[in-house]
Amino acid sequence: MPTESPRARSTNETRDRILDVALDVLGDNPDAGMGDIASAAGVVRRTVYGHFPSRLDLVRTLTERAVTEMTAVLTEADTPDAEAGATWVEFVARLWPVAHRYRVLLALRRGEYGEAIHSLLGPLDELLADLVQRGQDSDVFAQHLPAGILSQLAYGVVFAIADSDLSNGPPGARAATITSLLMLGVPETRAIALMDDQP
Repeated sequence: MPTESPRARSTNETRDRILDVALDVLGDNPDAGMGDIASAAGVVRRTVYGHFPSRLDLVRTLTERAVTEMTAVLTEADTPDAEAGATWVEFVARLWPVAHRYRVLLALRRGEYGEAIHSLLGPLDELLADLVQRGQDSDVFAQHLPAGILSQLAYGVVFAIADSDLSNGPPGARAATITSLLMLGVPETRAIALMDDQP
């Protein structure tokens, strides 16, 4: 099996560092430019452009990374025999450690890159809508809105709380889980019980 050359490893590490820094920089300021990201990453602008020819390429790559990670989280949480409410709680619990990092995608989704981000998030959106539809079909979640819209509202509130002062530690995770369940139409006592059942 071929091993990665030191140069390729260094190039990949630089690319990953730029992506990690970009999430932080854009999280603080969604309008930050490539120069801001380069400076924060400790590289010259040419290095950033060498990996990402445009800001859109960078945003697309961040989105692809987020979709891969969050899809894996949802897939792990969604066991075939689990009730939809319990699956949602498990999903938020697993998502929470990375939710703060990816909250910027919601802001960028409303801006000039909205169409590109929306398209890349499509598969994850569908998985979440399927979960909510399952919950609606079993009378666990409310039916006053289509599953696709309801899932986006509940999912969005998780990221809104991740972007708030509650983001650090268990209080934020608890608030995000219970609030998103309330958005899905789960009664408060049931939402709290589902949260308390989480190991």
